[in-house]
Amino acid sequence: MINLYNPQIFSSIFSILFTAFLLGIIHGFTPDEHTWPITFSYSIGSYSTKGGFKTGLLFSAAFTFQRAIASELSYFALGKILTRPDVMPIIYIFVGIVMSFAGAYIMGLGNNFELFKGIEHNLSKFLKIKSHPKNGNDESRPIPIYMVLLHGFIAGWGTGAFAIIIYTVLAPKMPNAYTGFLPGLLFGIGTMVTQIIIGMLAGRFMERLKVPKKGIAYIAKRTSGLTLFWGGLAFILAAILEIIFPELILLGFITPIKIHNLHTLGIGFFLVIFIVLFVMITSFIKSLKYVKNHNMEFTA
Repeated sequence: MINLYNPQIFSSIFSILFTAFLLGIIHGFTPDEHTWPITFSYSIGSYSTKGGFKTGLLFSAAFTFQRAIASELSYFALGKILTRPDVMPIIYIFVGIVMSFAGAYIMGLGNNFELFKGIEHNLSKFLKIKSHPKNGNDESRPIPIYMVLLHGFIAGWGTGAFAIIIYTVLAPKMPNAYTGFLPGLLFGIGTMVTQIIIGMLAGRFMERLKVPKKGIAYIAKRTSGLTLFWGGLAFILAAILEIIFPELILLGFITPIKIHNLHTLGIGFFLVIFIVLFVMITSFIKSLKYVKNHNMEFTA
């Protein structure tokens, strides 16, 4: 039986690669700050099952490419460098910048943002970003493909329990340099499977809202834009705190669940809670309420 929590003994190369694939599937389904907030945000912004499929595929494809590169580097004994705890805050900063930029690009700041009105209004002036009109005729900017790909590639460099297993246990067991990338590739493909499913479910959920099509588009863009923008700032803040207080990186609560991302609940888990449960759900409820209260604007 394969030990997915602490894999050490393998009977063949196939068992190593199959373990990597299964770890990828688990990684995609568990609350992870490098995948969930980003996939949910972009998928909701696409507001369709097809769009969610495309988003999950693109994001995880870039993520898979990164993991294959990192796996190859780990074969050459660079895994310890890639999994250094002090690398995580740097990744958080880059991920946060891309998330916030994507959110601002999609939405525009100022009148369009109402989660934290005062802060957002001042930011719009400081950054000189023009806001879109707040009505049903607002043609919000589509999410550029390059943003999804860039986000997936950058997010992949984040390290956690799954990455440590790939880089320090599985990749070094490959027989030669020509196969060193395979554990990362299979792990990425496993994650891709679950991210596509999550993306499609998020897109399907938006399709089934009983509001006019323009209203769905309005809700989708506002929810994804707000989530990406404030989620990105949360990543940056978490990184700054980890740099100032390094002990936060290793701080966490232990649970009896022997599944990575669920056994030790650290700062990454609470980032997911803040971004997905607070920002995303709050933004969605506010946007849905606005559409229902101004139904005529979205049926005209």
